[in-house]
Amino acid sequence: VQLQASGGGLVQAGGSLRLSCQASGRTISRYTMAWFRQAPGKEREFVTVIRGSNSMTYYADSVKGRFTISRDNAKNMVYLQMNSLKPEDTAVYYCAASGTSILSTIRTSTSYNHWGQGTQVTVSS
Repeated sequence: VQLQASGGGLVQAGGSLRLSCQASGRTISRYTMAWFRQAPGKEREFVTVIRGSNSMTYYADSVKGRFTISRDNAKNMVYLQMNSLKPEDTAVYYCAASGTSILSTIRTSTSYNHWGQGTQVTVSS
């Protein structure tokens, strides 16, 4: 599976952005799809995931209530709607795909073997 993330940019605090992740090479309908992010000088961290087995969604506490992950299997796309953005959301955002839906593992980056190239999100104060 090849993944291409897009939609990043510069936005003021309180604004919104919608990231897209286009998959190719294989249908992602049964894949667990996630977004991770990495800020300068920090480790890559989990943001949100939508499970392949049942499309249940999970969020990091820092984005809960502000971010929404969704998927369009017909288009082989995954989206991340980000509202009420904060300066601390500034990071490179990566989409990732995994063939596993095991709940205890899907928040861990090592569970994902397919990664997009990342898209920069910058939130100004």
